[in-house]
Parts: sequence; structure tokens; C-alpha cells
Amino acid sequence: MSQEHSNFVDAIATHGWAVRHDFLPMGAVDALIEEARRLLLAGRFSPAGVGRGAERQVKADVRSDRILWLDENELTPAQSHYWSEIVSLRAELNRELFLGLASFESHYAYYPPGAFYQKHVDRFSDSDERVISCSLYLNSGWREEDGGQLRLHVGERQVEIFPRAGTFVIFRSDNVPHEVEPASQDRFSLTGWFRRRSINPTLGA
Repeated sequence: MSQEHSNFVDAIATHGWAVRHDFLPMGAVDALIEEARRLLLAGRFSPAGVGRGAERQVKADVRSDRILWLDENELTPAQSHYWSEIVSLRAELNRELFLGLASFESHYAYYPPGAFYQKHVDRFSDSDERVISCSLYLNSGWREEDGGQLRLHVGERQVEIFPRAGTFVIFRSDNVPHEVEPASQDRFSLTGWFRRRSINPTLGA
């Protein structure tokens, strides 16, 4: 494992979150940026919901982003580059932290100007499968005054991460509440979750 990956995984184990700015080469990030914008113009994104299954609802007062899920069996070349790095990271997380991560799910997320996502955690109340959350940001030339920061609530601390192109943030799904602040510009990301098989037979049914 490279020193960069080692420091990254150590930060997850110690702090519950970590950030990298070199997870993908910028050429690969630029390809994802171009693809996300093209798919948005093609009308492929849908309003995001909260909850899952029969409980899923679109609640714009809670979150107002739009999403497009990736299909692991039909990845584009740009998505495949990202996915291969995710598979490598999953193996390292399992090897170093014994998390039992079995799969990964991901979607593009688009926040138009003014859109937000209220404070929440990523693990559903009726499922224990999501273990680690992550986001790769796809916004060239982003400035702090553009807003749109991810705010992590880590114990008594608040950590703010601005969605600059190439920034990759990862954190625990079960115990790191977080929120997305409104931005003045279009805001794109690839957001995903490393999942394990349910360890509680009464959940995830």
C-alpha cells in the first residue's frame, strides 16, 4: 500500500473521515466533469429522495439535489477509471480495517444554485449495510465564496470541505452527521457508499 493510501486509511481509523486531493489524475476528473454536465443537459438526472423502498419520498425541504445512479454493469470509460480506483480502495480498507466491505454504489449528484441537503447520517434506520461514504467533487475553479461546502459534524468539531475539482472525501456512514450548504454555482459530485452484507438479520430485509 502506498504511503498516501496508508495515511488515508489511518485517518479513517483514527478520525472517522479523511480527504485526498490526488485520488484521481486531473485528466480523469475532467472527463467526469464533462460527462456529468453532458448527462445533465440530456435530462438524465432525477430529483433525489429521502428514505428507501416504500418509504422513499422527494422532500425538497430536506434535500434539493438531483441524481443519476451509476450502473456497475454499464460503466462509461470515465466512470470505469473512477470505479477501478474505488475497488482498489475497498480492498485496502478491508485489509487494514477489517470492514467486510462487499460492494459499492454511487451516483452523480447535481446541486443547482441554492440547493442544499440538511444535516443527516447516511445509514438508513432499517439497514446496517452502508459503512463508508465518499464524494469526489467535480467543480473546476471553485472558490470559497461560491459556498456549497460539505460540513462534517465530528464530535464537537465542524469540518468544512469545499467541493473543488478532484477533492475526494471519505467518512463513516453511521456516526458522522453531515450537510451540504447552498452554493451560488452549479455543484457536481460523484457520491457513493461502501457496503457490507447486513450483520443484523432483522435489518436490510
